[in-house]
Amino acid sequence: MASSFFDNKARAAAVAASSSSKPKASDNKEDTTRLQPWVEKYRPKTLDDVAAQDHTTKVLQRTLQASNLPHMLFYGPPGTGKTSTILALAKSLFGPALYRSRILELNASDERGIGIVRVKVKNFARAQLSQPTGLDAEYRAKYPCPPFKIIILDEADSMTQDAQAALRRTMEQYSRITRFCMVCNYVTRIIEPLASRCSKFRFKSLDNSAAGDRLQNIAQAENLKLEDGVIDTLLRCGEGDLRRAITYLQSAARLAGAMGAPAAKDDDEDSEMNDADSGVGQGLITTRSIEEIAGVVPDGVLDGLLQAMQPKSSGSAYEAVSAVVTDLVADGWSATQVIGQLYRLVIYNETIPDLQKNKIVMVFSEVDKRLVDGADEHLSVLDLVLRIAGILRA
Repeated sequence: MASSFFDNKARAAAVAASSSSKPKASDNKEDTTRLQPWVEKYRPKTLDDVAAQDHTTKVLQRTLQASNLPHMLFYGPPGTGKTSTILALAKSLFGPALYRSRILELNASDERGIGIVRVKVKNFARAQLSQPTGLDAEYRAKYPCPPFKIIILDEADSMTQDAQAALRRTMEQYSRITRFCMVCNYVTRIIEPLASRCSKFRFKSLDNSAAGDRLQNIAQAENLKLEDGVIDTLLRCGEGDLRRAITYLQSAARLAGAMGAPAAKDDDEDSEMNDADSGVGQGLITTRSIEEIAGVVPDGVLDGLLQAMQPKSSGSAYEAVSAVVTDLVADGWSATQVIGQLYRLVIYNETIPDLQKNKIVMVFSEVDKRLVDGADEHLSVLDLVLRIAGILRA
């Protein structure tokens, strides 16, 4: 045994066997990509991949060609591509070699007080640029590598007023070597001195055609089987938020894979799981499964609620309404979801006069405000339905 240990040929064979058993780097990369959430897996890599924001991408493409960026402020609803756009722009400017050294990204999960602005942001902003070494001419021809850094402040509307005020001087003092990009949902929460220093880009909610094409491409890439109307259901449940729609699609794909895959055997469990993840043996994704994942209240439940609030010839509607609302809350339906769907049913009902609709809209707004402030869901829904029933009976 000792002679075989010191035998060079035996050692070489053992090393070769161990190296062949180790997973390759490409296999690890594929596994990492497969295990990624689809929101990250299909995040736009370049400005050309950003959907439905043509005006913004055209302006940024021109600034990309000129390699000179102003301070920028991206604002708009969530899930419309604000963060993806600035990340794609940064990668197109600096490439993989300089991305980590030239980009500082702070999210809402980081502390946003005045101390972070005075220390972390200011230190990065005033740091002198190091001349990149080892970059060949081909890399420089592909990536402009302009002489400045970029600080991305995601969810900037969550910054305190003091932190925003402290940021003003930093933006002016180090603008020669540092550019700021603030990303927010509500531009009104950004103080005016900061907003005036930035070039504003408004991101609108994605239209159905652009978002539908992106969802269709993801479904084809993942080999999913979709029932007719699934894309329209995803767009309706996503409400203009493409990130939410992609998450619903991934959840529905996992649910369909779990329901459609055959029973896994003990000796072949890993291969069955890999087939389910890759879309092989995938079940059919239905519109009802999308609605269940999104928490959409079935039409039958809302029809029962509408029937209970209709004017009665005699007596009060409280008993019927209370019974339906109690069952609805006991089933775990979200009060916000119920109010949103009930609002659309009532407002688009042509049998209700416009004068009554005006009063009903005021009731909806008042109850919605209560829910935002943390009121009890059962009492809020019960109060809403009873008040609507009173308006319809008047």
